[in-house]
Amino acid sequence: MRLSTYNIEWFANLFDDADGLRLDEGPSGRHGISRRTQADAIASVLRAINADGIVVVEAPNSGKRQNTLRALENFANWAGLRTRDVVMGFANDTQQEIAFLYDAAVLEAVHAPVSSPQAPRFDGSFEIDLDVDARADLVRFSKPPMELQITPRAGLPFRLIGAHLKSKAPHGARTPEDARAISITNRRKQLAQAVWLRARIEDHLQAGVPLVLMGDLNDGPGLDVYEALFGRSSVEIIMGAELVDPHARQLLRPNRQGLPTSARFYNHLDKRYFQALLDYAMVSPELMSFDPQWRIWHPFEDAGCYGTPDLCQALLAASDHFPVTLDLDLTRPSGG
Repeated sequence: MRLSTYNIEWFANLFDDADGLRLDEGPSGRHGISRRTQADAIASVLRAINADGIVVVEAPNSGKRQNTLRALENFANWAGLRTRDVVMGFANDTQQEIAFLYDAAVLEAVHAPVSSPQAPRFDGSFEIDLDVDARADLVRFSKPPMELQITPRAGLPFRLIGAHLKSKAPHGARTPEDARAISITNRRKQLAQAVWLRARIEDHLQAGVPLVLMGDLNDGPGLDVYEALFGRSSVEIIMGAELVDPHARQLLRPNRQGLPTSARFYNHLDKRYFQALLDYAMVSPELMSFDPQWRIWHPFEDAGCYGTPDLCQALLAASDHFPVTLDLDLTRPSGG
């Protein structure tokens, strides 16, 4: 089975109020790229990765008129994808939903949120002291993680969590002082979300439930200067000692040269691109015996992508993030 996580930048901009695709030359959410070009690029990328299930981060909007499931079904049918069934978790008000596109011939996926004393449901609130003032703060997710029960047509069932943690970017800052204050506040909130998510992970680890966690965590060890204020990154909190993602583990090495990246952004001030590892696919110990294989479909760092010019161009046009895939042979544990 191949699973993927893919943050598709402003996917919602490709749909009208009735969830029909707008295949025209109007501007998409991607700078300098039309809606038709971005739609064609996304379709090409999804056909290339050929995943059985895809966590779509920044999925189309659900609101008074729009519906994420209908929009993704329309897109999958237009693009000729085999992943034509869709499930999602709790809708949010950011126009960036989290959803799961899947091939029903390969697996069944059901939204199955859970709650425990240490980890409430993700559409609720979580108590934590954010600023060490001995008073509990109530934290809420602007984008509640999606919790799925995945049942393959053949092989081991498992839980899947799709997440999109709060960005640390200082949006709205007008001065360097504003940027520092907003960055620290946002990191504090992001770390609280990570602690909440880690509590849910520990529920599954203690129960011996196989788990995959995928998504855009907007963080990584050593990613910015403010991490030293809090000791650990969100990724380290979530991953702990048990979950495995070899790309995340590489960030913890003393020698930080040649590190993998999954996103590429343009800095308008420097007029240069910068890259970061923000997208992850973590597995619990129970799944390590099923021959997990990871791949970041980076147009310049992955030899297969770089050697396929059409795919390389599609990856650059589709989004500022690149897909991460995880292959699992759930029918044949290597140690069994």
